[in-house]
Amino acid sequence: MKIILPFILILTSLSLVVPSPVSGQKTGLSVEQAKQMHHETMDDPYLPNAWQNKKTSPAYQFTISPKTKSVTTTVFTTQVNVNAGGQNIVGDAGNEPSIAVNPLNPLEMVIGWRQFDNVASNFRQAGWAYSTDGGRTWTFPGVIEPGIFRSDPVLDIDADGNFYYNSLTNFPDYFCKVFRSHTGGSAWDEGTAAGGGDKQWMVIDRTTDIGRGFIYSTWSLFFSTCNPGFFTRSADGGDHYENCIIVDGAPYWCTMAVGNSGELFIGGACGKPDSLVVAKSVNARERDSLIVWDAPAYVYMDGNPGGWGNVNPVGLNGQVNIDVDHSDGPGKGNVYLLASLTRTSNGDPCDVMFSRSTNGGLTWSAPLRINDDESAKNTQWFGTMSVAPTGRIDVIWLDTRDAPAGTDSSALYYSFSTDQGVTWSANEKLSTSFDPHVGYPNQNKLGDYLDMVSDSTGAHLAWANTFNGEQDVNYSHIIPPLATGTDEKVLSSKIRIFPNPGSGIFELIGLPANSHLEIFNALGEKILDQKITAASQSINLKTHPSGSYYLKIISQDGSTVIKNIIKK
Repeated sequence: MKIILPFILILTSLSLVVPSPVSGQKTGLSVEQAKQMHHETMDDPYLPNAWQNKKTSPAYQFTISPKTKSVTTTVFTTQVNVNAGGQNIVGDAGNEPSIAVNPLNPLEMVIGWRQFDNVASNFRQAGWAYSTDGGRTWTFPGVIEPGIFRSDPVLDIDADGNFYYNSLTNFPDYFCKVFRSHTGGSAWDEGTAAGGGDKQWMVIDRTTDIGRGFIYSTWSLFFSTCNPGFFTRSADGGDHYENCIIVDGAPYWCTMAVGNSGELFIGGACGKPDSLVVAKSVNARERDSLIVWDAPAYVYMDGNPGGWGNVNPVGLNGQVNIDVDHSDGPGKGNVYLLASLTRTSNGDPCDVMFSRSTNGGLTWSAPLRINDDESAKNTQWFGTMSVAPTGRIDVIWLDTRDAPAGTDSSALYYSFSTDQGVTWSANEKLSTSFDPHVGYPNQNKLGDYLDMVSDSTGAHLAWANTFNGEQDVNYSHIIPPLATGTDEKVLSSKIRIFPNPGSGIFELIGLPANSHLEIFNALGEKILDQKITAASQSINLKTHPSGSYYLKIISQDGSTVIKNIIKK
């Protein structure tokens, strides 16, 4: 039986940890300081778009493909909050996006975000868009409940392909509903009360274990609709949510993950100046169980989450990310923890820090910095992590390392690991830089987090930026190089695809002799299988729909290279 006493003790210890802010960042927060960073209540009345959504401009879109480097990453980015004609709507704003991808049909995906119809008001609603072609194009129907204040969107999907959208409102403050869609995100039900509080998160069990389909949600202990509790569970697919309980360790600004056997992990801030906390339950998967939590694991990270700094004046530097390796490889069952943290040891305003556990969260590795810049003055914020079914760990963040002096100009950066987080690829810049301070919707922040889902093809990222001179929501498909051996890297560097993106006819150059090629669509279906008869060869995809395709080349010695082809 859980009691209130641990909850009170945790709050008391939090109030004692108040180190001095570093470089404009606030970290190691007391209870009152942390409360000031939770402000998901209504300040402004609703204002419709100043131009009734009729003033438009070109939507943002770009593609980066391998060209000169021997190993590099491909990324396709497109704006999501667009009108029916695919144009940007001038005068609105969107931030704090969350994404879900259908594991049964990866062409189906949904992104939700805080939608501000008019930047003169910080009144926000539950905006969303859905894609049926793997993120190439998006339909933005509007908001789930027109005229209702909603914030902090969190999306997930169950193993049967049903989408869920968790969102808080102000009636009463911080009250959450979870909406369901059985139609690929094109329509939603009326929503189900799910307790709730500020900075809530949600995860759904997609394992084959007894907790399959269970929905878990937790939120900040500072603002809860059901004090002293700040966690709930649904064991019936979201028809009902149980009474709230507390979580030992009291993680906040957290995310959640389900292990291979249905065990539940929550990773978050804990008020310590150099550590994060991980809570774990092995019986949350048991229907009607009184949930028991293992002793919380305090993970030394040489830093602490924070915010309210120069780069995101009234927002966080990002939430704490936790994920589990669901592969059948050597990392199966590993638990990974990552966050953008203000460093304790050197005062760096924000580094992307990583730790891993190979024994189910009992012990954790020494912290590892993922960003490879040498300066202790740059800000790496909104660090976001997801793990592919193959075990590959993908990490992105916004980075000021290229910013002109006196600015917070930021760009999207990426790194990945294929050896369970022991080593990481060189950081790659995946976008041009943008000014995060333009387009504020009467609230000086770009949101509090980004969100990402990884699969075998790459990482699917939902993020906010200001490339159009205003805050917009974008989708990126990040496709890392998949060659691993030295010979394969050399082979990969010689093979060129032109044009890429292209409209249907692609020239393959630098092909190895006596080799074989295969092409797969985004569903993993093989659409082409042929021998390579010359160093240069054409392929024709004109009869296939627009989207991402994967070229697999198998050389005579067994070396394999996979490259991405984008058909416009």
